[in-house]
Amino acid sequence: MKILGTEYLKDVRVSNGTSETGYDDIRLDRTGQAEAFDAIGARYDEAFPHKDGQLAAGEWLIGKLPAGSRVLDLGCGTGLPTARQLTDAGLRVVGVDLSAGMVRLAREYVPGAEFHRLDLADLRPGGPHDLGRFDAVAAFFSLLMLPRAEIPHALGTIRRLLVPGGLFALSMVEADVDDYAIPFLHHTIRVSGYLREDLRRVIETAGFEILAETSYSYAPATSDVPPEEQLFLHSRRGG
Repeated sequence: MKILGTEYLKDVRVSNGTSETGYDDIRLDRTGQAEAFDAIGARYDEAFPHKDGQLAAGEWLIGKLPAGSRVLDLGCGTGLPTARQLTDAGLRVVGVDLSAGMVRLAREYVPGAEFHRLDLADLRPGGPHDLGRFDAVAAFFSLLMLPRAEIPHALGTIRRLLVPGGLFALSMVEADVDDYAIPFLHHTIRVSGYLREDLRRVIETAGFEILAETSYSYAPATSDVPPEEQLFLHSRRGG
């Protein structure tokens, strides 16, 4: 669980605006969970020491992309393991996280990558920050930190950040919840999820072709986080 994420939408207001991704029509308040992840810091990796699914998804990207391809690690957290894995494989990695503490650690742990403290909404077309286009996007446990109302907008932005045919590696926890409060490393965060068929439908509706799906049962190394079923979708930008 990282971020785009590492925040949540406290107050969602949707109007009849016509912005390309919808973010211009939503008032975002990102003040809550970033502070929790700033405080958690390196303890995140201690609580989640085994990331087999995430590493396998990273290997999928590495196997599909030529050296030098640009990859966005969305909700990069501490940069471990994904930013380091992809950088070591010769890919050009740009990591984005809303937690200043996580970005600081990522720059320390993965000096070969580029990191920014930004919200995904900042990267939308016409937004305040343009990081260019990417050959692939990895979003591992970052979109689950958003209310469901925002997830289609986030996916629309991701699609527009990808080159035609660009790859999208996504992981979520399978759960039928929306903006649900859970205890997390002695803090409270809010998460959303879908049952797997619903998640597939959301991804395909956003304009992605799903190429493969895997799942892993995972028990974090901490007593206050329950076991979870992790879903990994490998997809490609359609159209």
